[in-house]
Amino acid sequence: MSQNVLPSAGKKTKWKVVLAVIILAAGGAAGYYWWQHRLPGELSTITSAPPVPPTPIFLPLDTFTVNLVNPTNDPDRVLYIGLTLRLPDDATRKELTDFLPAVRSRLLLLLSRQDADALANDQGKQRLVDQIKQVLSEPLVNGQPRPVINDVLFTAFILR
Repeated sequence: MSQNVLPSAGKKTKWKVVLAVIILAAGGAAGYYWWQHRLPGELSTITSAPPVPPTPIFLPLDTFTVNLVNPTNDPDRVLYIGLTLRLPDDATRKELTDFLPAVRSRLLLLLSRQDADALANDQGKQRLVDQIKQVLSEPLVNGQPRPVINDVLFTAFILR
């Protein structure tokens, strides 16, 4: 009888081992499924880098030298100014470049009407930036949309 007890105990042990292997395989498969389908979505929201801002588009203009208006009509009051325009897209840069003589003419007329004393302080310079945006926002050709100027940057500003 002792021989009959041993083989039946061995069969139970084999079944327990097989059952343990099946449970481990099912757990591994479930873990792998979770890792492949659930985790990448969570990691992408955690580790995603902030969006990169678009590259700014600039249009540098040649410097302008203009005589300024002053109360004594002194012809020696001169403004030497360099400008760069920050634009929203390449289409606006192409449009302004295509009509550059008209852009420069508008700017020369605007700059020559400036008062020398008003440009001596920061508020006067900011007012000039706003006026430049307004003058360049007018359509260059009838029927075309208004160009958008994001910002006007001074690259040179000498008031004599």
